Amino acid sequence: AQLVESGGGLVQPGGSLTLSCAASGFAFGWYTMSWYRQAPGKERELVAALSDNSRLRNYADSVKGRFTISRDNAKNTVYLQMNSLKPEDTAVYYCKASSRYTTQIYWGQGTQVAVSS
Repeated sequence: AQLVESGGGLVQPGGSLTLSCAASGFAFGWYTMSWYRQAPGKERELVAALSDNSRLRNYADSVKGRFTISRDNAKNTVYLQMNSLKPEDTAVYYCKASSRYTTQIYWGQGTQVAVSS
């Protein structure tokens, strides 16, 4: 089982990026999917989460109104649309899968996002 993130890169302040996380090897539709990020010298923090049935969304206060999490269960993929990016959004972004049906948790390897002029 694995999660593979993509879509990171360098963007100017005010710009947009869309991150993708492709899942394989487990029952994607049973898992809550989350995006976390970790900036240099800081702890990893939750950015956004989306329940298995897509009914529940949760965002960090710092990204509300700017980021949108979505999923496509047919493609086993979760997305993070990031708009109005700020330098403080610079971090490595990680995808996480967790489930109410099992204690198994999966993490991706991370994708770097840098916001700078």
